[in-house]
Amino acid sequence: MEPIKVWIVEDDRDWLRGLTAYLGSQEGIEVVFTADKPDDVRIALAAESEDADVVLMDIMLGDVPEGIALAEEVAECTGARVIMLTSMEEKDLIFRSFQAGAIDYQIKSDFESLPDAIRAAARRESPISSAAAERMREEFRRLKRMEREFQVKTMQDLITPSELQLLKLIDKGYSQSEIAGKLVVSIRTVKNHINHILKKLKSKGSKEAAQQAKELGLLDKDT
Repeated sequence: MEPIKVWIVEDDRDWLRGLTAYLGSQEGIEVVFTADKPDDVRIALAAESEDADVVLMDIMLGDVPEGIALAEEVAECTGARVIMLTSMEEKDLIFRSFQAGAIDYQIKSDFESLPDAIRAAARRESPISSAAAERMREEFRRLKRMEREFQVKTMQDLITPSELQLLKLIDKGYSQSEIAGKLVVSIRTVKNHINHILKKLKSKGSKEAAQQAKELGLLDKDT
């Protein structure tokens, strides 16, 4: 069986040498290329000098997270599976790495788990470790919370109290004529308010607008 061809991109030269020696001693793994600068990686990509099955990419290169953009380039050019290396769990950087095409990440201090991660990546099995998957789920949940909070704040800024009251009545099933009678206004006024709401929320209809507000918790069911 052919050994797994591994690239290592790491700007700490001492750690790079140590990791190269460690992985080189592992059965079925061959380190075929190392680099401590992004430019060296791009030169290798342009020259197509070495194939890669798995690439270990340091997120931080030269005190900036250039490894993220480089991971995308490497994945596109070589088709290799990219595992990000990081000294600390910076959730935002890790999330951006996955968006760039990385399939896993490993904490440098846990370097002894790298051989198994490399083999799994090469087999295209369990592309994201359980720890990484859980952190991804946490990040998605955080982003969904932020999105919801933004939507609530946006709607609160857009919708006036009187328009919100109208949406509550629509949600309760009142017709436009019933709403006009309840609020002691003309049907024309009700229709104008509804049109304003639809434009603000970019909704297709009054029921959809009321549902939007309800899903965001803006409609008091007891009112």
